[in-house]
Amino acid sequence: MDYIKIRFGNDFDQLTSRIEKTFEEMFRPRPASPMFATAECTWTPAMDIYETPEEIFIRAELGGVDKEDLEIEINSKAVRLYGKRSEIPRVANATYRLAEIQYGKFERILFLPVPIDTEVVSSSYANGFLELRLVKLPREKTYKIPIDSS
Repeated sequence: MDYIKIRFGNDFDQLTSRIEKTFEEMFRPRPASPMFATAECTWTPAMDIYETPEEIFIRAELGGVDKEDLEIEINSKAVRLYGKRSEIPRVANATYRLAEIQYGKFERILFLPVPIDTEVVSSSYANGFLELRLVKLPREKTYKIPIDSS
């Protein structure tokens, strides 16, 4: 059985700078054609996040990404997916009429709506889709405290 690499931790190093980088990526103008793209190619995989009362599920569309080029870091509040998709060599003497498939590095940091139990995480990768199953931590109970009159 092959395993997907998942790292656990209390927080992510340099998370603030990564968030800033993410905002820069969101608002940076995109080239009209891949011919004008920068030397360092990056792309953003499509994702779905949904939850039930007990769990949170994340599905990432990562077609063409080898499992060895995929890494996951997780803590009780966020999940970071990163890796790379290698470019398929172009056909010599071919005229490309459309080139939309993106290659290069990717990174997504997903902040979770509730804390999760990092001890109970499962993942699978099949047919180009990564699926993560995260179990929610039980909500902390609130207790009423009687006030003494003095």
